[in-house]
Amino acid sequence: MTRMPAGVMREATIDVGAIEDNVRHLRRLTGSEVIAVVKADGYGHGAVRSAVAALAGGASRLGVADIGEAIALRRAGIDAPIVAWLHAPGTSFAEAASHGIELGISSFEQLLAAAAAASADRPVVVHLKLETGLSRNGIAPADQRVVFAEAARLERIGRLRVVALFSHLSNASSDDDRAALRAFEDAVGLAATLGLAPPLRHLAATHAAIELPETRLGCVRIGIGMYGLSPFGDRSSADLGLRPAMTLRGAVAAVRRVPAGQGVSYGYDFRAERETTLALVPLGYADGVPRQASGAGPVAIGGRRFTVAGRIAMDQFMVDVGDAPVAVGDEVVLFGDPTLGAPAADEWAAAAHTINYEVVTRIGPRVPRRQVSA
Repeated sequence: MTRMPAGVMREATIDVGAIEDNVRHLRRLTGSEVIAVVKADGYGHGAVRSAVAALAGGASRLGVADIGEAIALRRAGIDAPIVAWLHAPGTSFAEAASHGIELGISSFEQLLAAAAAASADRPVVVHLKLETGLSRNGIAPADQRVVFAEAARLERIGRLRVVALFSHLSNASSDDDRAALRAFEDAVGLAATLGLAPPLRHLAATHAAIELPETRLGCVRIGIGMYGLSPFGDRSSADLGLRPAMTLRGAVAAVRRVPAGQGVSYGYDFRAERETTLALVPLGYADGVPRQASGAGPVAIGGRRFTVAGRIAMDQFMVDVGDAPVAVGDEVVLFGDPTLGAPAADEWAAAAHTINYEVVTRIGPRVPRRQVSA
């Protein structure tokens, strides 16, 4: 039986070696430049450690949602190119420009704001985002001609440097993604006629980068795949040659023998069918363990599989371990690498009727992250 270290109630171990290997594997698989996506604190894994590992694995750029995330990476000493693509209305890009942050631009107004942040000797580097069917941010087809023409003018006078055209796919179906690819290629052609010839085009994230080679375009954005999780419902991490980087675990905090009929946790949704042993695990929905997985989430204790008994509370949940010899301090693994016997994050996603992206990203700050490298 594996024991948790004394004084450790809960933790997530982050295998940076797995992140590095996953990026290296996907770079080789796609034959493309990799933009490693480390938004949302690296999908819960830690943005800085994830960025460092991804760059070691061959990523050439980092991607984040907002400028604050990008500046935090700069302040941590990361000097690789970073692109941020989601901006509040009226955002000034001056601070981003001072840190050399590349900007995803989705409108004419954002283009002008980026140009306004340029200095005499330093143009602002931009990626122009195109709307190709996802109906989120991105330059609408009706606006592309005027935006491209102005971007080309601003580039000629040294205010901007357009390094990429990009968009995002729905993953609804291969036909939908190919339709988006055609719309993207039409826009790239229009940009060329107006004087824009950026060196990069990026359209595919992990799903399409693996599934639809024609969408790779020489540069792919890798998010969930770099953390070792599969974006497919019918293929596991192992099937894709990936290793999950996060293992979430806690220490058994209490053990109680109860009689048949005993209710467990709020609402008594679970009642013991026989005399049994209950183990208390000090992780709850405040830590990101989904309450929707009450009565269904899997755990491993001593190499044996058990299921959450009753409702997951804010700070804790219970496990019915039957007659297994479980003691205070024993390790409880919620999810990790299934090839090593841990439940998969996908299993928690299924139990909570969500996706593995959410399971790892929502793990809260109360859970310490400990970096390892297997």
